[in-house]
Amino acid sequence: MLQIEVPGWKTLRLEHLVLDLNGTLAVDGHLLDVGDSLGRLAQRLTVQLLSADTHGTLDQVAASLGVEAVRLDQTSDGSEQKARHVAGLGADSVVAIGNGANDRGMLELAALAMVVIGAEGCALSALTAADVVVASAENALNLLLEPRRLVATLRS
Repeated sequence: MLQIEVPGWKTLRLEHLVLDLNGTLAVDGHLLDVGDSLGRLAQRLTVQLLSADTHGTLDQVAASLGVEAVRLDQTSDGSEQKARHVAGLGADSVVAIGNGANDRGMLELAALAMVVIGAEGCALSALTAADVVVASAENALNLLLEPRRLVATLRS
């Protein structure tokens, strides 16, 4: 668990890290350099990758990182599926990181929502659902590893 008290906002009691894969942790199906940070966070949080697996790399990436892969149904609303997944974990214990329109639902529900504006950019609907906006997945993960940075960003 990761507990972070943010003065003037709330106390976060995070147990789960839910991440979008493509556009957030990977570009064109290729994993970005996040393994070390993600491995350190996996010691404190359960980590799950959610993806419709556009590039067919979900299982391989999840195995290389030692985290759980959650495959979405490509014929259904991805945002709704991700939101249901976060709700099922207990949204008040989830930090969600994504970048796309199909991440909006999970970002709206999560206790802490982070949006990455990376190589694929970021959907406006995801951006407006976020608590924190970062330039890379590594930046997002580092905020969780160094929570004083996160507190400095969110405190009122």
